[in-house]
Amino acid sequence: MEEEEDEGGGGRGDAGGRAASARFVRCLYAVGFLDLFGVSMVVPLMNLHIKSLGASHTVAGIIGSLYGVMQLFSSTFVGCWSDIVGRRYSLLACILLSAMGYFLLGNSTTVFLFAISRVPVGIFKHTLSISKALLSDLVSERDRPLVMGRFNAASSVGFILGPVVGGYLAEFEGGFYQTSFICASIFLLNGGLVWMLPWSEENTSNRDHCQDKGTNSFSAKSNHDLHLKSATNRAVKNSSFFQSPWIQVGAVLKKIKGIACSNLWDVFLVRFLMSVAILLYYSNFTLALEERFGVKPLFAGYLMSYSSALGVLAGCLLGPITRLYRHNTYRLLLHSSTFTCTLILLYASALSIWMVILSSTFLAFSTTIGRTCIIDLELTVGGSEASGTLLGVGQSVTSVGRIIAPLLSGIAQEFSPCGPPSLAVGLALVAIVIMNANKQKYRGHGSVKLKNQ
Repeated sequence: MEEEEDEGGGGRGDAGGRAASARFVRCLYAVGFLDLFGVSMVVPLMNLHIKSLGASHTVAGIIGSLYGVMQLFSSTFVGCWSDIVGRRYSLLACILLSAMGYFLLGNSTTVFLFAISRVPVGIFKHTLSISKALLSDLVSERDRPLVMGRFNAASSVGFILGPVVGGYLAEFEGGFYQTSFICASIFLLNGGLVWMLPWSEENTSNRDHCQDKGTNSFSAKSNHDLHLKSATNRAVKNSSFFQSPWIQVGAVLKKIKGIACSNLWDVFLVRFLMSVAILLYYSNFTLALEERFGVKPLFAGYLMSYSSALGVLAGCLLGPITRLYRHNTYRLLLHSSTFTCTLILLYASALSIWMVILSSTFLAFSTTIGRTCIIDLELTVGGSEASGTLLGVGQSVTSVGRIIAPLLSGIAQEFSPCGPPSLAVGLALVAIVIMNANKQKYRGHGSVKLKNQ
């Protein structure tokens, strides 16, 4: 990673880009907040609703898994599609089709209709990933962790408030249907907000951002070539949404092939291992606290809400933390992963509930920082030209972790309530070893680019 910033033209260009995109970035924070606020209103009520429709536990589980499977296979394609057609049209399409899914959910009076309503949401609910790709397009590499952290913090606030509002509405007759319609309306509001975003500022910021990166990283000739490539890409993206679907599919497959042939396997493997480790930590959290310390589920709920609130604070503190590390994302990721591993070990070996509270307090900070850093590392190593594809692949990797973690947790719990977090410690250690083994690769922090681009 670049350790020093050019104080001359590069600094002025970066400042100009930040000024041009400030309004745009604030609007995207609002999009992220509203997105998770709407979703978290509905999701906690779904199991109760489908059982009230007469579905068995097995059918409810299958339909619940349907969403995860569709997300697994669609995230890469939708993210890549956003690279091809541009962020504006892809983000609008995902928001409106997700709104349609929640509108259908509000009319789901049978199990079949409930299952149908999950299809458009499962395929197109990638609004947060595309928003992050758009933020990556807008800001410089040095500002990206700060902006991503604030975006995650805004989204987390929505995730905290949504279940409270949804639970209140569920107390009324037909509360689930009302909540679903409100969620669909929130997505329509988001669609209007995205449509009215200052897209001219986004183009200006992209141009300044590319010129800034060219000044700091390449020769004058490379800077000129990069600027031409960026201008060409913008021209193509403005019209490619209306091209033949077969042309778009071909371009998507070509980009995915570029990811598959790139030297990013270790970044995605680290993301997979750390995701599974954190999922294992939370997988039996409530049950383990009850068995180990005799505390009630209500206390576990309060503790998880406390951790979520601290995660919001951690997102806001990413700016000072990255400056402390001189914007070395790799080193910050390595240290946060090591800290996460240590805290999970502390939780697994805790002898009192106070040690659990202590580990949960600091774990909220380390996981939030690590999650933002791994995304930043993916974008820096992979290159900004395929940010949507990279975020889509990363989301697919996390989805695989969500499928595998419950199975591993169930097996580990057969031995001990501390089995899942103990296994999580082992996986986190493997991730740390991989990062240490490849530290020479990240010394340049951005010199590795995708093939076939």
